[in-house]
Amino acid sequence: MVKVDGALMVDFAEIPGVACPCGTARRAFADVPDYPATIHVTEISKDAARHYHKRITETYYFLECDPEAMMELNGERIGVKPGNCIVIPPGVRHRAIGEMKVLIVALPKFDAADEWFD
Repeated sequence: MVKVDGALMVDFAEIPGVACPCGTARRAFADVPDYPATIHVTEISKDAARHYHKRITETYYFLECDPEAMMELNGERIGVKPGNCIVIPPGVRHRAIGEMKVLIVALPKFDAADEWFD
């Protein structure tokens, strides 16, 4: 992370990827006390696990998607493409279907203890 005149900048290519229920996530700004969210670039694999959060709202912005990409939201499947954006409130069971690259804003900050599976 680089400070530029009071602003912060990250290069996601330099952030190590971590395994998550969706694939591999690169998470930024978790250690910035005054920033209320985390920003993730997540590469989603075909076998993303259905999960939900009790406190976190996630906003998915689709950067890249295979032609058959979908999101499953509380059992309903919808097609997605680059440029689409979905806000997923707490309690909504969700998973990505198909390979894609997504920018995710987690608010409040991401917490692995708030990932729940049925």
